[in-house]
Amino acid sequence: MVSVAHRLFRTKPTDQIIAEGGHGEGGELRRTMTLWQLTLFSVGATLGTGIFVILGQAVPKAGPAVVAAFVLAAITALFSALSYAELAGTIPVAGSSYSYAYATLGELVAWVCGWCLMLEYAVSVAAVAVGWGEYLNHFFRDLFGWELPASVTHSPGSQGGVLNLTAILIVLLATWLLLRGASESATANAVFVMIKVVVLVFFCLVAFTAFSTGNLTPFVPMGVAGITAAASQVFFSYIGFDAASTAGEEARNPRRDLPLAIVFSLAIVTVVYVAVALAAVGAMPWRQFDPESTEASLALIADRATGATWPGLVISFGAVVAIASVVLTVLYGQTRILFAMARDGLIPKIFEKVDPRRQVPVANTLIVAAFVSVLAGFIPLGQLAEATSIGTLFAFAIVNVGVLVLRRTRPDLPRSFRTPFFPITPILGVILCVVVMLGLAGVTWLAFAIWMLVGLLAYFLYGYRHSRLNRSVR
Repeated sequence: MVSVAHRLFRTKPTDQIIAEGGHGEGGELRRTMTLWQLTLFSVGATLGTGIFVILGQAVPKAGPAVVAAFVLAAITALFSALSYAELAGTIPVAGSSYSYAYATLGELVAWVCGWCLMLEYAVSVAAVAVGWGEYLNHFFRDLFGWELPASVTHSPGSQGGVLNLTAILIVLLATWLLLRGASESATANAVFVMIKVVVLVFFCLVAFTAFSTGNLTPFVPMGVAGITAAASQVFFSYIGFDAASTAGEEARNPRRDLPLAIVFSLAIVTVVYVAVALAAVGAMPWRQFDPESTEASLALIADRATGATWPGLVISFGAVVAIASVVLTVLYGQTRILFAMARDGLIPKIFEKVDPRRQVPVANTLIVAAFVSVLAGFIPLGQLAEATSIGTLFAFAIVNVGVLVLRRTRPDLPRSFRTPFFPITPILGVILCVVVMLGLAGVTWLAFAIWMLVGLLAYFLYGYRHSRLNRSVR
């Protein structure tokens, strides 16, 4: 039992993790990403449909104070972002929080973290892809007056769906870009991000033409409880800032650029969210926000402000681009995490094979794309998609604990970024993650528990027996 426990919680030496960075079976990843591209990768994964949808759901909870709710959610995310920044600069590899956990808390915890990341990335990208057809139809309806049939824009069993071809299409498009190379994917994502930022800036300019200070009074109609309730909801719009950490083995200067990209991306997203929220509640009385019709809330405000329909068309186009960007960046992150896990022997070797010509994990990318396509095309994800939030928060908490542990066990490691106000910052990061997790619905916890049981079963059937670290112990 002592031997088993030792194997389960044995940490992987940090120096070994760093030395293996970029190396795969048959080839190596290519370091091409700049600070700008890394920052936009995290922005691309974060700034998605959340702001187009979540605002309409959060305003009825907090009123005009939804602006404060976005700030409060950003502060909550900041504690974990600072911990991510320290570990990304200290252990600049592709595994993100999985690799950080392996270096600090041991193999079993690392596996659990990696399994949570599979829930966060693979399932969430499928859930996002499922909604792409609806936004595409909204755009077609405004532009041409027609739309695609429900049979190809919805999953079987939902609103007349037969096969969600639009979801499969956007996954295949992202896969094609990823197979072209990391640099090409980063360039495409940069274009996507700039488009959706321009669209949101356009919304702010239009909405501010109808801005009325009277719409902001009373500012806190639901009290502090309303702000905290809305903050718990909009917090999930910030998930994705850690995407840059999955590119640690393809960044040109990872120790310097990864921490900066994480912090910069969170700052950019926060400014955009607060500006959009302020413009929205200033242009339309908060009581007129309909939580049952959230998808078109920004388009409705823009149309009302101008008395025309073309601004709503621009907003719909921005939502279509936003989903494409999220699918691309999150799909990329999933493949790189699996790449790191395969290199450690916890999943089959095929996930670490690198094409020597393209310098990308081709088989890994195709397998993930096939899995996500099946999920998005055939399965209404429902509650499982909501469980991605709890998996993400669990990974965030592990990263905060990892900072505390690594500062104690390896104070000698070179750190390009240090979490300020240590140890208060990571401790608060853990507490806030737990608080938000406890506020989630019971059915979400049930889905998460089932996912964890399946993950532990997979680990003991395969990962524990094939772990390269444990093989060296044996």
